[in-house]
Amino acid sequence: MAASSAALAASTTSEPLRSTTLEQRELRIAKSVTRAAQFANVPHISRASCGDVEPPQALATPDPLFSLSPHGKTVKVSFIIGTDGHVHSPLILESAGLAGDRHVLQTVRTWRYRPATCNGVPTETEGKIEFSGR
Repeated sequence: MAASSAALAASTTSEPLRSTTLEQRELRIAKSVTRAAQFANVPHISRASCGDVEPPQALATPDPLFSLSPHGKTVKVSFIIGTDGHVHSPLILESAGLAGDRHVLQTVRTWRYRPATCNGVPTETEGKIEFSGR
């Protein structure tokens, strides 16, 4: 029995251990996700006579950490950026699966923006974003 445990110890120590840190895994995932964002005024709230329009500015919009399928599925989300800069009413427009969608919605709800303005007054804006593999 002592000989077999010595052989096992010799075989396991000769192989290099391949452990990745959480930071390395997050970087690898972050490099595999792309996103494209669009913003539009909310028609029922927007003022018709807006001379000076400023789009919303992202303050904190971390990428959701989810694994995309090898088939290149995308997740499209629509949401409202309120006058307080918080994301309201996120809605999945194109799904990549229940688990991934849930994580994307949780992440998008935490995003913060400097709200869009109309003549210097904060106004609600609709945002759309698409996450896809590179």
